[in-house]
Parts: sequence; C-alpha cells; structure tokens
Amino acid sequence: MSNGSSLSFGSNLSASVETRLSDQIVRYLDLATSEAKLTAANMANIDTPGYRAVGMDFESEMRAALAGVDQGQASNSVRILPESGLIARPDGNNVSMDREGLNLAEAQLKFKTGVALLREEYQRVMNAIHADK
Repeated sequence: MSNGSSLSFGSNLSASVETRLSDQIVRYLDLATSEAKLTAANMANIDTPGYRAVGMDFESEMRAALAGVDQGQASNSVRILPESGLIARPDGNNVSMDREGLNLAEAQLKFKTGVALLREEYQRVMNAIHADK
C-alpha cells in the first residue's frame, strides 16, 4: 500500500497502479463483501434451531480499515457481533428473512458503489498517465 501512485511489474509484466484512494476503496469493497457473506450465513440458517443472527458494525470497521491504509497495515479480520434487539421464535432462532433481505440489498448497493468509485479512480489515474501524450 502506498500514499502515492505506484507501478509494479511482476514476472508476467502486468502493471499494478495503486493510490491511497484505491486502497481505501478496496477495503470498502472487502467490508461490503463481508457484510453480504454474514447476511447470507444468516439466511442459510433461518431454519436452524437456536441460531442467532450475526452482523458487523460497518462504520467502525470502515474507520479501522481507513486507519490501516494510512498506517500501511494489511486489512484486519472483521469483528462479528451478535445482532441485538431481534425477536426470537420459540425455537430460539432470531433470523428474519425480511431484515436479511434488506441487509443484503444494502450490501449489494455498497459493493456496486465501491466498484463505480474504483473504476472512476483508475480512470483518473489513466487520464493522468496519458495527459502528456
């Protein structure tokens, strides 16, 4: 991870352009993916007796991820938290398919937004590279 643009060539001579913003957006995409996976796990366990829905605090995870980018640290694992305030059925399961459907839609929207932002950032870098031509 770098604070400026970097260009690296591996054994296959592919170029990798990274900026601080692109690193931040990649972390955002990782978190949106984690959120979708947690939601999918909740949905998959809707009929599991005693299963308790889990989630993550996206905001605090994003703050930690941004701090990690600024400090050049690798991404940390997401802290999985039990969801509170949900009504449990008689079998102890508290997963609501309606709630999880909304959570999944939100995670998908976050991911699509992140992809669009990353595309724009790479386009900005490419425009800067080609500005002298």
